[in-house]
Amino acid sequence: MKYDYFIADVFTTQLFNGAQIAVFPNADGLSDTTMKLLARELNMSETVFVFHPDDSDNKRKMRVFTPTKEVDFAGHPIIATAYILGCCGDIALTEPITHLVLEQNAGPIDVNITAVDGKPTFVQFARKVVSIIDRFAPTDEELASFLSIKQSELDHKKYSPRLVSCGFPYLIVPVWNYATVRQAKFNSAAWSQSIAPQTAAQEILLFAPKTPFVDSDFNARLLGSRIGIYDDPPIGSAMPAFAAYLCSFAHTQKGTHVFAVDRGDAESRRSVINLEMDNKGHEQLALRVGGAAVLFAQGTIDLGTCTK
Repeated sequence: MKYDYFIADVFTTQLFNGAQIAVFPNADGLSDTTMKLLARELNMSETVFVFHPDDSDNKRKMRVFTPTKEVDFAGHPIIATAYILGCCGDIALTEPITHLVLEQNAGPIDVNITAVDGKPTFVQFARKVVSIIDRFAPTDEELASFLSIKQSELDHKKYSPRLVSCGFPYLIVPVWNYATVRQAKFNSAAWSQSIAPQTAAQEILLFAPKTPFVDSDFNARLLGSRIGIYDDPPIGSAMPAFAAYLCSFAHTQKGTHVFAVDRGDAESRRSVINLEMDNKGHEQLALRVGGAAVLFAQGTIDLGTCTK
């Protein structure tokens, strides 16, 4: 009744950056109640429990829990899980690229693990999403007020604010400069007095097409009424909506686009998400999301006489 677990920093190549995810690579036998208790005890943004169906070499079932609930799909845990399964030897990395299927409650996800000398260096997974895009947005005056920025900092030349949903609606707002993204502060009073709540979006994805880092093309940040004023949470869940947003502009040419989006800065657990999207003008948008990870810690939990 001892269970090994690992903690990985995800979407980064440096310790103390990215998002921290806990992974139990062999959770066979654990009950829902115990998984919930373990996730609450570890108190990570997500904790993953991996199961081995039918002794398959390249398929695993993963269940993802926050400290308060189970979630049906999450992107960061895919990167963490594939990386940890490669690190601990649960998945043999004998080839430069190893294919793996990770099944979440939302369905199976195709994953490729890139390895050097049998060690994972990069993980990429594929998704197809359908988006709903609404060009209705609050006025510049309202946007500036609830983001605590100047109207002149909003970008209307190449992009414009739009509401985009791939299952969860985001109000996506472009600005000119990286500094604006970093310095913005959500003003809940101004938000409640604007038309923004009528859009059904509860979170704002604020982004700039400029970044001081050579490994990224965009800097993005989530803000909203359910996010602390100084928080800078992971943005992985918003990336399908962001990709669909980019494809909604006529100047985004048809074809495959490769780019990177970073979150945070050197002082706030910076993450770098690598994206590939196939813009074919179809209803479904094919995405490939990739990133690196590093092992932060590992340990063993002895459940003792705890009921499984």
